[in-house]
Amino acid sequence: MSPRVVLVGAPGSGKSTVGRLLAERLRIGFRDTDADVESTAGKPVSDIFVEDGEERFRALEAEAVRLALTEHDGVLSLGGGAVLAEATRELLAGHRVVYLEVGLSQAVQRVGLASARPLLVLNPRSQLKKLMDARRPIYEGLAALTVATDERAPDEVVEEIVKGLES
Repeated sequence: MSPRVVLVGAPGSGKSTVGRLLAERLRIGFRDTDADVESTAGKPVSDIFVEDGEERFRALEAEAVRLALTEHDGVLSLGGGAVLAEATRELLAGHRVVYLEVGLSQAVQRVGLASARPLLVLNPRSQLKKLMDARRPIYEGLAALTVATDERAPDEVVEEIVKGLES
């Protein structure tokens, strides 16, 4: 068993929103590894970062991704930083990865600067830009399909993904 589609991208790229709509459109299940991590830890991601540290969160995240890649056959959304782990990148080889690309201004609008996202606490716009610049080459390297999400409704993004999957 393996996911039909794995969505990757920066915070605010639309992985959860687009993922749910895409799963609905394809009539398959949706799974979000951030939700899996929260379920396993029994607390929100932001609390894991504060109380247990980023290292603990990344370990939980890597395990959540590993399990989801073997247990889930629908649309899988990965947390924005999941691809930082080399083991995760290796596991993604051979999977149909779609990179949801988002520009900084759109990401800021979608995420919000007063966000509960732990890596964006101090100077969120600057942190988000650094994070996006560092991760972009990884997302691009993993992706079989890249879909721009700026100034587009989630339904339009889903439509482009479906067309990309068919070709």
